[in-house]
Amino acid sequence: MTDIANAWGAAPSERFDAIASRFRPIFADIHAGAIERDLARTLPFAEYRRLKDAGFSVLRLPEEIGGAELTLPELFGLLIELAEADPNLTNAYRSHLGFTEDLLNAPPGDWRDRWLLKLAAGETIGSGFSEIGNAPLGSYSTQLIRNGDHWLLNGQKFYTTGSLYADWITLGAVDGDGHPIGALVPTRAAGVEIIDDWDGFGQSLTASGTARFADVEISNDLIKPSALRFSYSGGFFQLVHLASLAGIGRAAATEVAGLVAERRRVYARSNATLPGEDPQILQVVGRVRSAAYAAGAIVLKAADALQRAHAANLTGDTEAIARANRDAELEVSQSVTVVSSLILEATTILFDALGASAAKKSHGLDRHWRNARTITSHNPRIYHDRVVGDFAINGTLPSPQVGVGIHPEREKAKA
Repeated sequence: MTDIANAWGAAPSERFDAIASRFRPIFADIHAGAIERDLARTLPFAEYRRLKDAGFSVLRLPEEIGGAELTLPELFGLLIELAEADPNLTNAYRSHLGFTEDLLNAPPGDWRDRWLLKLAAGETIGSGFSEIGNAPLGSYSTQLIRNGDHWLLNGQKFYTTGSLYADWITLGAVDGDGHPIGALVPTRAAGVEIIDDWDGFGQSLTASGTARFADVEISNDLIKPSALRFSYSGGFFQLVHLASLAGIGRAAATEVAGLVAERRRVYARSNATLPGEDPQILQVVGRVRSAAYAAGAIVLKAADALQRAHAANLTGDTEAIARANRDAELEVSQSVTVVSSLILEATTILFDALGASAAKKSHGLDRHWRNARTITSHNPRIYHDRVVGDFAINGTLPSPQVGVGIHPEREKAKA
């Protein structure tokens, strides 16, 4: 596991190690049980709760309401370390951290202040945006319809990451006129059913399954003032995935090094009397570790761009805001394929440093590739390459990320 002397590069700030020190014993315990949870498919409710009790859910909140007021580079530094312990938990907190950014970038007001205090009290948020039906791109099949002095929510969501662990689901829907609308829904409200039916071969403990809503009563105070997310949300959510990949790389590097150090048997064609002295094996371990180092450095550099976007939003300067948000989106997009390729290769070649026993389920080495491959399937990296190339050649600005759905042209063709 990570410690100050592990040479993963400079910390994102002078105070970072002091901040991280309160979480590192928890991360170590989480890592110790990661293989067992993966093999038994045991959801990490206790681990999620322990992080929350330690203040992980309030890292970005202002200090005056009990938060730690971390910068975004500091936050992503901790996310890498959590992902090193278990990337399922990094993803489980992803929507909560995104909703926190929504509040930190929202105009001052009663709604914002009320939700900041809820988060400060330890309440957490799960995701409710993705659908797998036939809703048009940028819209939803889930409906939130006014009914007297309240609203009724009906529909179904998938990839509701973290919702089984959380107190609330933040979601998008359409109102009676088909316009986008957002709301917060209590996870234990009547008519809410959250199902652990995510069957992916990786990231299987993120609680990313189905949420069903049947005539769920939503009061007016739970309706979001705006359905829009914070301006650098696309880059933020993607960078959480890249932080997960960097953490996976660190765990893979540490575990393969430890297993090589323990080995005593050598192959007849070996270059040394011990595997840990064989220069070819040392080369493999070095490549895995170097990939993890580079991935982490890239993530922290891109987090600087997100921090600049957040700072620009607070100035009210529209030109500065547009420029900072563009740069943040581009810096993250420029990072996606590089980080993805580094960690996918690292979690594949690590087996070359070991014998056939490396395939034992009890070692859990396969979980690193499975988790990395699953994460890199989110928001496909091929589109990031195109976005970067289009900007480099044509100066085209990145288009907004509006999710997944049926393209409007296909709807027209059907009509």
